[in-house]
Amino acid sequence: MKTVDLYTDGACSGNPGVGGYCAILIYNGNEKIVSGYEKDTTNNRMEILAVIKGLDALKEPCNVNVYSDSQYVVDAFNQQWINSWVSNGWRTAGKKEVKNVDLWKTLLELVERNNVTFVKVKGHADNEYNNRCDKIAVDEYRKQQLKSD
Repeated sequence: MKTVDLYTDGACSGNPGVGGYCAILIYNGNEKIVSGYEKDTTNNRMEILAVIKGLDALKEPCNVNVYSDSQYVVDAFNQQWINSWVSNGWRTAGKKEVKNVDLWKTLLELVERNNVTFVKVKGHADNEYNNRCDKIAVDEYRKQQLKSD
């Protein structure tokens, strides 16, 4: 099974507001960039969507190392929150409805197709790929802001 490194980031101007996402897939020294935007969204939605778009770009099941600066996304899997949410009918431990259920369900399906490891990276620090993802995600929403001005 191929091993792919997937760097992701999401950004939002306003929360909610216009947002952008980016995923950089790296396999065997080759890179593929997937990016886009949404007009009315939140930062958390863009963080989740970046991982979805990256995993969705895979053509076959792979071992995937997902690098994200989103504690929300990483902990959902590494702390087993997602399993609890599913068991509780998409409710939190405090019995509140889980936010972004539509995206979490899609992400869970993609994670189950692959062997995925989530790794937390420090945002806006010295990780080259995280910084590139951030710049591309911000550029995506800025292009949309310019179009609507």
